[in-house]
Amino acid sequence: MLRNAFFTLVALAIAIGAGGGSVWYALDAQSGIGAIRIGAWTAFPDIGTPDADPYSQARVAREGVLALGRAEGLAFVAERDSDGEPLRRECAYTIEGQFPTARFWTLYAADQSLDAIETGRPRPAALHSYEILRRPDNSARISTGRHPAPGNWLLVPGTGTLYFVLTFYDTPIASSTGLSDVRLPRIARGSCDA
Repeated sequence: MLRNAFFTLVALAIAIGAGGGSVWYALDAQSGIGAIRIGAWTAFPDIGTPDADPYSQARVAREGVLALGRAEGLAFVAERDSDGEPLRRECAYTIEGQFPTARFWTLYAADQSLDAIETGRPRPAALHSYEILRRPDNSARISTGRHPAPGNWLLVPGTGTLYFVLTFYDTPIASSTGLSDVRLPRIARGSCDA
């Protein structure tokens, strides 16, 4: 009798632990149900709509973020560079290429909770579309890292995991048909500090 009760409790503990762990992983992952991937960037286009899947709704509720609706915009997150390597704050990166049409876009460096990285300065590690230098073909090159670089530069201090969050506001790519031929900038790794 005690043996059966013990095995029942062990089975329940395993089921609850594995179930809770899998849900936590699904909520933290930048891929999965409802995700679209364009190069190194991942987005959840339905996250702010009534069509959002239960995991997306739980992610919004847990993080307490204000999700953009389809008519408002779309946020892309990169956790790896264009070669598939995890992003690290110790490394310099170049974000280069065309940016899709949007009324306004922002790019910021984030920690694991997708909060902007504090730089120790009055403003966080962020850039927006009105302040960057563009090339004649309307493409842009943004250098990121600890050490200043000429042109567009995004300060990324500290060590550890790094994410880039690129959000487009009032853009046609937020519609389901607008995602078919979207090209986003590449993320190339440069030198890394030890």
